[in-house]
Amino acid sequence: MLTAIFLWSCGAMAKPTVGIAQVTSDGTTNTIVNQSGNNFNILNGIDKGNNLFHSFSNFSIPTGSSATFDLTNTPNIKTIFSRVTGGNISHIDGLIQTLNGNNPASLFLMNPNGIVFGQNAKLNIGGSFVGTTANSIKFADGTEFSAINPTQSPLLTMSVPVGLQLGSNAGGIQVQGTPANNFLRTPTLSIAPNQTLALIGGQVDINSANISAPDSRVELWAIQNGTVNISTSGNWQLASSSSSPTWG
Repeated sequence: MLTAIFLWSCGAMAKPTVGIAQVTSDGTTNTIVNQSGNNFNILNGIDKGNNLFHSFSNFSIPTGSSATFDLTNTPNIKTIFSRVTGGNISHIDGLIQTLNGNNPASLFLMNPNGIVFGQNAKLNIGGSFVGTTANSIKFADGTEFSAINPTQSPLLTMSVPVGLQLGSNAGGIQVQGTPANNFLRTPTLSIAPNQTLALIGGQVDINSANISAPDSRVELWAIQNGTVNISTSGNWQLASSSSSPTWG
């Protein structure tokens, strides 16, 4: 097993509050959300090459419920970029999964206001997972996928992501678990082998929670008003645009 953890702390953030328990499209990326009870099936979006873009006004999953990125109409996607633009914190206490793709798709979940993973949060995706409170994702061709100004960057790209831009008030990320014996505690978040699980926010709090990443890479970054560079060689790897301490 190989797990690397990187932590850069640049100031404290107040703990976020719980957001609205729903998944709704904001209408900017052709995202369709079909709801059955508290389960949400997410289709379409805008596909560019192997990239797929989704945009939500709210993205929260109640306890025991699910949000499924269904790739039936876009089966060749390798990376899903999703943003939350409505101003509410994302509270994830159910399952996030990908289905019906031809590739082990990776997923970016970006909400500048904050993300809370409850003790029932689960990931079932074939690729890597990046949860971030960045304002935007920057791409190699100069394109920017912004959660702050979603209507000012309508053109999306098949280029690779190169950085996450975090603002001076970047929200926090919490991972909440159940207090228990460390040897018996069920992982709160886990990913498939040989992938990356990254959490990048103004503050990152791991509270009585386990993160499982067998033979994989875990990166935890706390940063405000800065850029985290993305390397796409192999799995997603992160590097600061300025010097920072690292531990491995």
